[in-house]
Amino acid sequence: MTTIPTPAAAPEQAESIDTTELAEVAGHIIESIEHVIDGKHDQVVTALTVLLAEGHLLIEDVPGVGKTMLARSLAKAVDGTISRIQFTPDLLPSDVTGVSVFNQATREFEFKPGSVFANIVIGDEINRASPKTQSALLEAMEERQVSVDGGTYRLARPFIVVATQNPVEMEGTYALPEAQRDRFMARIAMGYPDAASEVEMLGARDTVNPIESLEPVVGLDTLRQMMAGVRAVFTSAAVKQYAVAIARATRDDQDIRLGASPRATLQLVRAAKARAAIAGREFVLPDDIDELAVPVLGHRLLPTSRALGKQHETTALVAEVVQRIVAATPVPSGR
Repeated sequence: MTTIPTPAAAPEQAESIDTTELAEVAGHIIESIEHVIDGKHDQVVTALTVLLAEGHLLIEDVPGVGKTMLARSLAKAVDGTISRIQFTPDLLPSDVTGVSVFNQATREFEFKPGSVFANIVIGDEINRASPKTQSALLEAMEERQVSVDGGTYRLARPFIVVATQNPVEMEGTYALPEAQRDRFMARIAMGYPDAASEVEMLGARDTVNPIESLEPVVGLDTLRQMMAGVRAVFTSAAVKQYAVAIARATRDDQDIRLGASPRATLQLVRAAKARAAIAGREFVLPDDIDELAVPVLGHRLLPTSRALGKQHETTALVAEVVQRIVAATPVPSGR
C-alpha cells in the first residue's frame, strides 16, 4: 500500500487533550465560524461535532443560504490542506481520485493524485455529478484510501468530506446512492436566517467578505489531539443500548422501508461523544443521543410509499419518525 506524500502526512495516533481544554478550543472554533455564518449556532455546532468525531458532513438546502460558506469556514478554521471539488455533470471519477499518467522519461506510469487528497475536501453541489462520479468517493470516505489501476493509495489523516447539495427536486440533480448517504455521519439544513441576522449580514458584507479574514484556529496536531480526546470520552453500556434501541426501532417502524444501518449506530455514538466533549463532559448522556438522532439517522432512512402518500416531503417525514421513536424509547438512568 502506497502513501501519497502530502504536507498533512502524520502518524494516526496522537495524544489526547483534556476535556476542559478541548471544550475551550472548540468554543474558539465556533466563535470564529460564527463571524462568517450569522444566526446558525446549532448548524455550526453540529458541523464541528462531525469534524471532531472524524465523520463526513452533508449540508443540504436550497441555493443561496450559506451551505458552501459554512463548509469553507469550517475548513479554514483548521490549518490543514483544503481541496474544493465543484461537482458538475461532466466531472469524471479520475478528476476526484486521480489518474495514472505515462512518463516518457522513465517509461513508467506515475500516479497523479486527484482532488480527494487533502485533509478537508469540500464537495460543492455533490448531487449535480453523475452517480458514477459520486461513487468515486465511496472508498475514500469509508476506508480513507483510493484504489486506482491496481494500486492503493492512503489518504492523509485526518480526512473529512464536507459536501453540499441542493434538494433532489431541483433541476440538474441526481439523488445520492443509499451507500453514499450512509457514509455521511450527519446531514444538516441551513434554513433561511432570521430577519435580524439577515440585516446584520447586509451591513457586515457591504465592503468585505468576512471569510477572507478568517484565520485558522487550530493546527493539525491540535486537531488530532482533540479527536483523540473525543475517542476517550466514556460511553456507558446503558447509553450504548439506548442508541442501539433507537436504531433498531427504525428498522421495524411501519413507515420506514430501509432503517438505520449498524454503521449509523456506530456513528451516532461517535457523534454523541464529540457533542459531550464540546460541552466539556467526559461522558455521554442520553440527551446527546437525542439531539443528534435526526441529523445522524434521518438521511439514511427511506420511507414507505404509503407513508409518503400522507406527506410528500421525505426529509420532514423521516425527521418526524425519528423524533417519535426517540420519544417512545425508554431513557436509561444514570450514566
